[in-house]
Amino acid sequence: MKKYCLLFILTLVLASCGTDSHHFKIDGHFLNLNQGEFYVYSPDGDINGIDTIKVRGGRFTYETPCEEPCILVIVFPNFSMQPVFAQPGKSVDIKADASHLKKMTVKGTDENKLMNEFREQIETASPVETQKHAEQFVNDHPESLVSVYLATAYFIQSQRTDYRKAEVLLKKIVEAQPENKYAKHILQQVKMLHNDSESLPKFQALCTDNKTISTKDITSAQVSVITTWASWSYDSMEQQRQLKSLSDSSTGKLKILSICVDASQKECKRTLERENIKYPVVCDGKMMEGNLLKKLGLFSVPGNIVMKNGKIIARNLTTQELKQKLEALI
Repeated sequence: MKKYCLLFILTLVLASCGTDSHHFKIDGHFLNLNQGEFYVYSPDGDINGIDTIKVRGGRFTYETPCEEPCILVIVFPNFSMQPVFAQPGKSVDIKADASHLKKMTVKGTDENKLMNEFREQIETASPVETQKHAEQFVNDHPESLVSVYLATAYFIQSQRTDYRKAEVLLKKIVEAQPENKYAKHILQQVKMLHNDSESLPKFQALCTDNKTISTKDITSAQVSVITTWASWSYDSMEQQRQLKSLSDSSTGKLKILSICVDASQKECKRTLERENIKYPVVCDGKMMEGNLLKKLGLFSVPGNIVMKNGKIIARNLTTQELKQKLEALI
């Protein structure tokens, strides 16, 4: 009997110290946020879909199955995104002020320590300086999962897209991490994006009006554009308003497909109704992990692909650049 009691007590002690070897755990404490919800997803596929983290009294606990190191991305109430680097059998503590999420710290693993140091390094840096810091980090730590995240975030997903530099950095990462399938996948996509004269990949998707749209529907137009947006992104909403105006005045020459990355399809439809957007919209509720986004190589919000007679001629233009480009084409 004493043997079983000791075993039971030992089990409780071990459970209280962290998590088992097949899970990863996050304990969070936030100032200036009593209750709310976060989203969390894994760009490298460790989480299937999107999970919701509920905050109560400024605290939360989140645990997920984890069989190998992976990247988790937490999407906060203001829709800023922060990475957490997971490892099997490990747990981390997150501390942050909800009004200053960029100063968030994650303690518990070496990878998260490296990310904390990078955050501190770029706290007051300009976008150009931030890219330089990210490039230097990858050169110094090609074996780190943090490098995969930084190469993607600052050279592919940002408004300062640099596919050439991203390809160079990802090649270095793949050499250091030959088993990292996610890094290899991103490298393949970047190589494809490097060619501005590429054809649009074949796809078929269900729109919010329950109608199906395909590659042929888009490429058959004289001028067409595919864009990404979210109800919480001011820049992307402004881009949609500009596109709506151009579409209304194009007399049918301009074909638009927009992809909404909201987690809530209801919120997407409310926004479409409020903005009176009539062109086709896809929203699968998977945020940046939607299959259509991956197939098209769209990594940012706002993001866009511009086509003339079915051939891609530009990607990821700013709202002003996109407006000028489309006005010239139509």
